[in-house]
Amino acid sequence: MYKHCFKRFLDFILSLVGFIVLSPIFIIVSIFLFIANDGKPFFFQQRPGRKNEIFKVIKFKTMNDKKDKNGNLLPDSERLTAVGSFIRKTSLDEIPQLLNVIKGDMSLIGPRPLLVEYLPLYNDVQARRHEVRPGITGWAQVNGRNAISWQQKFEYDVWYVDNISFFLDLKILWYTFVKVFKSEGISSGTSVTMEKFKGNE
Repeated sequence: MYKHCFKRFLDFILSLVGFIVLSPIFIIVSIFLFIANDGKPFFFQQRPGRKNEIFKVIKFKTMNDKKDKNGNLLPDSERLTAVGSFIRKTSLDEIPQLLNVIKGDMSLIGPRPLLVEYLPLYNDVQARRHEVRPGITGWAQVNGRNAISWQQKFEYDVWYVDNISFFLDLKILWYTFVKVFKSEGISSGTSVTMEKFKGNE
């Protein structure tokens, strides 16, 4: 009952209230990023959601679009702006995704929406992460975020799919607040973001 009905109802109500409450921060961050990123405060990208349906995720843009002499984007560490670094550290870049939750593309809790290019790389078990709506935060995020391996991350995602419950979601929300407060797991240890998934060896 919770998984198929009540969860979506809670997602809509909580994300709507959350967006209204956080709207002053949303506006302030948008202004700072508008200045830092040459008029581009938002980042849009196609991601696979429930049942592999493609949607456009929205986040605050924390990296600029600077390129090298050959026209290739510079490494993430060189494109991450000062204001973007702060926004990532405090997880403020996730606020716009509340709009994705309100729309129904995402859930507050679930496996994080990854790149479309990863879809053919998953094995049958890993692909089960798409049996539910992707989330702003999830079981993998509170158990390491970008600091854990892809294999561990997928194991946590599939475990969540098999164990969804109201109390588990409450537990994940609480752990998320703790992780954000401590700024844990933001980088992978070798990169300011998570290294790309290259498939199973």
